[in-house]
Amino acid sequence: MQSALHIGRRGGEVTQLQNLLNKKLTPTPRIKEDGVFGPNTDKLLKKFQAANNLGIDGIAGPKTWAALKDVTKPSPKLAALAVVPASAPWVSFARNEVNQKEIKGSKNNPRIIAYHATTTLRANNDETAWCSSFVNWCLKQAGTKGTDSAAAISWLKWGKATSAQSGAIIVIYNSKAANSGLTVSGNHVGFLIQETATHFVILGGNQSDQVKISSEPKRVWNVKGYRWPSLLT
Repeated sequence: MQSALHIGRRGGEVTQLQNLLNKKLTPTPRIKEDGVFGPNTDKLLKKFQAANNLGIDGIAGPKTWAALKDVTKPSPKLAALAVVPASAPWVSFARNEVNQKEIKGSKNNPRIIAYHATTTLRANNDETAWCSSFVNWCLKQAGTKGTDSAAAISWLKWGKATSAQSGAIIVIYNSKAANSGLTVSGNHVGFLIQETATHFVILGGNQSDQVKISSEPKRVWNVKGYRWPSLLT
């Protein structure tokens, strides 16, 4: 079993941790693999934990080690580099919104309110499920009409069916996610970046209350459809 590592630790296990972080978070090393758990290793570890929905504590415990060694799960950071066709310009707008997030408390992120403004619901707070609003907003920026609906399921009647290609709008479903902060219905919509045998890699809004790339496991999420504009305007 791997040791729980944190800032100040030294040795071979720290070197292994640094090596795995470099492989998971970027195509080229961003940190010196010197076996010293310093501020740079701490920063990179926390970035990995945030990207993989782990507790952001800067401690490489059992769950963090398992995620680092999981070769079947694509890294959200690496997935961001996946080639998306030029025919999907909305993805560029979506990428520019990464890290937009909800504001805790009574205040609201005005950017999320702008996403909502592209739907008929026009919600005025950033806690109303906003994955569909985000997709509508991105398409509008790219000059393409969306569904105008805040419901993720609305995308299954939009455009035309397509394959699991990068840039497609993907609708997935998880009954256990219903009435969660992510979705009320259990449906979620976003832009497919990459699909593997075990995961959907999706760039979307309202993913951990922010715009980000997430790797969603197929063992709990079922795909309902992939959609593409039937006519670009």
